[in-house]
Amino acid sequence: MPLSLTLTEGVLPDGAEKQAIARLTESMLKWHGLSGNKVMTPNVTAQVHILPKSASFSGGKEFAGAWVEWKTPAFAFNSREIQIGFFKDATDIIHELSGGKQPRDNIYVNVVHTVDGAWNLNGEAMTNEQLGEAIARG
Repeated sequence: MPLSLTLTEGVLPDGAEKQAIARLTESMLKWHGLSGNKVMTPNVTAQVHILPKSASFSGGKEFAGAWVEWKTPAFAFNSREIQIGFFKDATDIIHELSGGKQPRDNIYVNVVHTVDGAWNLNGEAMTNEQLGEAIARG
């Protein structure tokens, strides 16, 4: 389940991106009851994008932002409790790693769900049911 962390340069100190990815991954697994799952854990992947200060905008004006975006099957983040819990964790993680400098209202979290069957694990397209079965074995 890919995580994209996009940051305006300077939002986090250099090197803190690795900590952010590790902590966001741990939080996502925790909220889904999958901490230590041998199938799911290695399939949580991430990419970090650092944007120049001149390439981040809010209301059409330059600003410093942080975006946490997951792409997941529809069964992930499917309860309000998980959504509220993870989104709070994610906001807290970025705010804390910024040294308290990044305003919470400039930290954005969202989830994009994929179409059933449009997901792969180990190079094989899988339905939500097949994914669930594989994860349950982990």
